[in-house]
Amino acid sequence: MAKLVFGMNQSLDGYVDHEGMRTGPALFRHWTEHVQGLAGSVYGRRMYEVMRYWDDDRPEWSTDQHAFAAAWRRQPKWVASRTLCSVGPNATLVTGDIGTVVRDLKARLAGEIAVSGPDLARSLTDLGLVDEYRLYLHPFVLGGGTPFFAAPRPPLRLVASERIGEETIRLTYVPA
Repeated sequence: MAKLVFGMNQSLDGYVDHEGMRTGPALFRHWTEHVQGLAGSVYGRRMYEVMRYWDDDRPEWSTDQHAFAAAWRRQPKWVASRTLCSVGPNATLVTGDIGTVVRDLKARLAGEIAVSGPDLARSLTDLGLVDEYRLYLHPFVLGGGTPFFAAPRPPLRLVASERIGEETIRLTYVPA
């Protein structure tokens, strides 16, 4: 049975912003290794559209960026959306009940399935489907934006902490 994990980079004041949160080399390699080891990912529409950046090779990319793109392209993806008509390679559009799809994925797959996007994570949290939360705390304040928790934080229990690179702390929580 697979484990559903919600993890994102986050500011000290609780916001996620892919534009405002650049990762250093150690954290970027950490994310690449994470994606390489996933059984798959479940995306909300907005986060999937952000991540589609990795579908096309760019000549200015570093070796590390090419490695991340290759890992992202290889993994199966399920995209929950009521507005998209199609999705890219190695992705399945989910227009119906995402809870049913995720329950099936957790039952059929082994390893970790990442859930990406705070709104989707909130919906899956409400259904009791998120098994682990990974907060990658960065030492700055954004002052606004999209919060990591899109609704009141569920009761959680800290199970691990780890420093990644020079500036990031990963806190791992499970539902209490």
